[in-house]
Formats: sequence, C-alpha cells, structure tokens
Amino acid sequence: MKMKRIAAMLLAGAMLTGLCACGGSGGDDKKAAGSGGGSADGAKISMILKTTSAEYWQYVQAGAEAAAKDLGVTVDVKGATSETAYDEQQNMIETDVQSGAYDSIIIAPLQGDQAATLVKGTKTPIFAVDTNFDAPEVISFIGTGNEDAAAQGGKAAVEAAKAAGWEKIECIEICGVQGDPTNTARYEGYKKGVNEAGGTFLEKETQYADAVADKAVNSMEAIMQTHPEGVAIICANNDDMAMAAARAAKGNKAYEKTIFLGFNGDRAACEAILSGQETMSVIQDAYGMGYKAVQAAVDNLNGKKLDSFIDSGSGIVDKDSAQERLDQLSEYLK
Repeated sequence: MKMKRIAAMLLAGAMLTGLCACGGSGGDDKKAAGSGGGSADGAKISMILKTTSAEYWQYVQAGAEAAAKDLGVTVDVKGATSETAYDEQQNMIETDVQSGAYDSIIIAPLQGDQAATLVKGTKTPIFAVDTNFDAPEVISFIGTGNEDAAAQGGKAAVEAAKAAGWEKIECIEICGVQGDPTNTARYEGYKKGVNEAGGTFLEKETQYADAVADKAVNSMEAIMQTHPEGVAIICANNDDMAMAAARAAKGNKAYEKTIFLGFNGDRAACEAILSGQETMSVIQDAYGMGYKAVQAAVDNLNGKKLDSFIDSGSGIVDKDSAQERLDQLSEYLK
C-alpha cells in the first residue's frame, strides 16, 4: 500500500471503526463490574489528561469532544498546567474519583503508580488513554500500538530508501530513554519493519538520546564519524530527534539522500517534511485516541465487552501527504 494511501485512510476517519471487540486480538475481554446492559444516554464522563496546554493533548481533547457530541454524552476534559505538575493531576484524579459525579473516568497518567493508588477500589469504570497504568480497575487502555506503528514506519522507510537510490539499506535508530516501555516498543517495531522489508537494522549501533533534540545532534555526529560513507535510514523515537539529526547531517553529501524517519506526525513534523528538514513520520493519531477513549467508555456503559487494549490507529506522513495532514490537524482545532 502506498504511503499516501495509508495516511489518507487514517485522516479520512478510520478511527471511527472497530472500537469494541469480542474475541479480537487486542487482549482479554474485560467489562466493568455491574455495568450490565444499561444505556449511556446522557452519561457524564471525566477525561483527565497530562496537560491541555500542548498541541498533542489539544487533539486528544478535540477527538473526545467530537465523540461526546456524536454519542450524546458529556465529557469534562481537564489537565495539569504542564507534564511535570504531578500534584495538580493527583488532585484532579482524587477529586473526580471521590465525587461520584461521573459515570466513567478516563485518565492519561503523569505517574502510573500514583494513578493506580488513587483509583484503587473505585466502582466507577476507569480507562487509560495514551499511557497505560497497572490497576485492576482499568477496563481498557486506548493508545498507539507502538510496535506495529513503528514497524509500518520501518517498512515505509526502506521503500523510500530504495526509491532514493540506496543499494545498501542499513538503518540506525536514535532512541529515547533506555528501558522506557514506549521506547522499547518503537525500537522493536523499527527493527522488525526494516528487516522484514529487506533492510538491515544495525542493533549494535543504536544511539540513546533520552528523547531530546540536543542529545540527538550528538548521536548523529557520532554516526557520521562511524559511517562517513552515509547510512540509508536514520529512524528516531520522536520527531524532535529526527529533525535534530537531519539538521546535524545537513551539508554532509554522504547523507543527502538519507531517510530521516520520526514518530508522532504532528504539525511541526509536517512542516519539517514540507521544508525538507525531515523525510517522513509515523502518525500517532491523537484525535482518534480521544474519540476512541470516549466511545470505549460509552460502549462499556452500554454493556459491551471491550478488549483490554484498543489501538487508536497509525499511519505514515511524507512529502506527498504532509499538506493534507496539516489541513486535517487545523480542522481538528476549529
């Protein structure tokens, strides 16, 4: 499938399908205690995000609000002032769990252990969005299937490298934080996708840059010293690192045709792709994530069984689809 078609399918609204699963591949079937076969009409749902100040979380909020309108429920969206305002989010979770005012609560935890403690014993159905946390009260986690999404990106990058004229297609990843579950999943996905598509993922040359741009520059400089002949693909755990690596390699003729692959596919990534500062990105569908989280809560209240994991969807954005993606992102926030 062509990359443009993948992106178009995502942007056209693929997030609206396949939300409830009976015997699907997402995990064990789970249902809230006492949820029965009732109706969610007029239900009130709390959504507590990591923050509402960042662009990514605004897309999650927009998706949730669209689902609320479509499904006839009320969603109260809130978030901390920043992703390090742990006490703020703690107060939000504690207040909403104890209030009894909500039929369901959706949480994107800043601190998973803390969230698990705060929801312990509640009879209110709990859902995790974007970031899972280990608590028996959590019915479903709605988020990106990071390994599968990264594998899709790895395969697309190999095809792009072939089209760019590379004969020896090797890939080095600039990673995030070593040991972080999301980082590990994306690493395994990139490796799988590149190798299955006929490339070679150089595991032993992986660079860890703690998911920040400055360290990604240092990683890229080290790669160029080790590989003065160039490397076909540089994949990164996020778009900030992919863009930083591309900037570091600018002017090096051996890297003029290198494929720089990032992860998130947000506005900054699309603009970078259009300006030639990044080649392509794996789309993490924040809007679809918010929509599916609310629909999962509604489905549960209506007595439907849900998988423990609901994939919010992914795709690829490149120079052919970046403007379309930008236009869609703008529509989400209107």
